[in-house]
Amino acid sequence: MAESNKIVVYAALLGNLIIALVKFVAAYITNSSAMLSEAVHSVVDTLNEILLLHGLKQSQKPANFRHPFGYGRELYFWAFIVSLLVFALGSIVSIYQGIQHIRQPEEMVSPMINYIVLGIAIICEGISWRVALKGFRKEKGSLGYFEAFRRSKDPTTFTVLFEDSAALIGLFIALIGITAAHYFNMPVLDGVASILIGVVLAISAFLLARETKGLLMGETANPELRENLLLIAQQDIAVFSANGVLTEQIGAHQVIASLSLEFKDSLTSDDIEICVNRIEMKAREIHPEIVAMFIKPQSKQVWLQRMKGRLQDK
Repeated sequence: MAESNKIVVYAALLGNLIIALVKFVAAYITNSSAMLSEAVHSVVDTLNEILLLHGLKQSQKPANFRHPFGYGRELYFWAFIVSLLVFALGSIVSIYQGIQHIRQPEEMVSPMINYIVLGIAIICEGISWRVALKGFRKEKGSLGYFEAFRRSKDPTTFTVLFEDSAALIGLFIALIGITAAHYFNMPVLDGVASILIGVVLAISAFLLARETKGLLMGETANPELRENLLLIAQQDIAVFSANGVLTEQIGAHQVIASLSLEFKDSLTSDDIEICVNRIEMKAREIHPEIVAMFIKPQSKQVWLQRMKGRLQDK
């Protein structure tokens, strides 16, 4: 796991922990529903970073008899739990608090405290967001942001970036809601802001859950890896035809690959074994994330027949 990804998670963890404490104090003093929702939001984000760090640690455990391909999916599992927490603890609690405040509005006390806390929180979240954005930009390369998010196999960076983006949007909603409630002397607007924060969290949770679910179930590796494997195989002197390749991402930096090759008729079993070893060595030099590679000798026709309906990108 890249060290830069750990820095992204640690930066978010430290920022959210400090912000959560300050927000709770401000919410207690001012009776602000939006500020309380933001405090809960920061607590959820803090728990999420802890879970991601736990997932990172677990995913790096070495392979064993029970888990011959390693523990890479641990990270995907905990990232999915993070999305559930964002919805269950963040979104639902915020919406509930907002409804309660609308039904029983309470006048805000010392609103200036809220303005100061929100200003500090926006600065802290902004710094954390920039760290996460920098890490995501490095990972995405020339891809667009949405395409990079859809293709990403490492949930640490995009999860933190999503959380920080949702946090910044929530902070500005809270600032607008608290300011409007104070200016118009309408405490109910504070509750409306809390509900809107909950909606933002719900959308964020849905997008995270959809992406991490796909990773947890098993997605194909990036196209570049598949193309490189076919190219390596086709260039080998013992291969008549590189028919195709199946890959599955089983961790942020762990891939299983299965190649279908048609070898030249003149080869002996020893020649084929040497060829297989040669292809594996070259493949792992370029893509060290390959933890296992299986090579199946078969004709192009047999490959296409057995793969019918499974090769389209749906």
